[in-house]
Amino acid sequence: MASRHWIPSYGWQAMFTYMIESLSHPGQRYIGHTADLRQRLVDHNARKCPHTSKFVPWKIKLYVAFETVEQAQHFEQYLKSGSGHVFAKRHFWP
Repeated sequence: MASRHWIPSYGWQAMFTYMIESLSHPGQRYIGHTADLRQRLVDHNARKCPHTSKFVPWKIKLYVAFETVEQAQHFEQYLKSGSGHVFAKRHFWP
């Protein structure tokens, strides 16, 4: 069964799959998923994430909202696959 994050005062909260790109090293990119897009970017830029700490600062290139964690994870895994890399390069990266 798909799980959702419940926010009592607001209802359902979206899950995001996001793509970020380093401003200091434009060829460096990262794909992930989160419930809090703003805080996740702050974490990346505060060097709290080992995979992205060497290439700060980061900017959000793209994000897609999903209803469930599973959907966001599935799209993230697709974007990290061979065909997903080709798709992302064709549609999202210059």
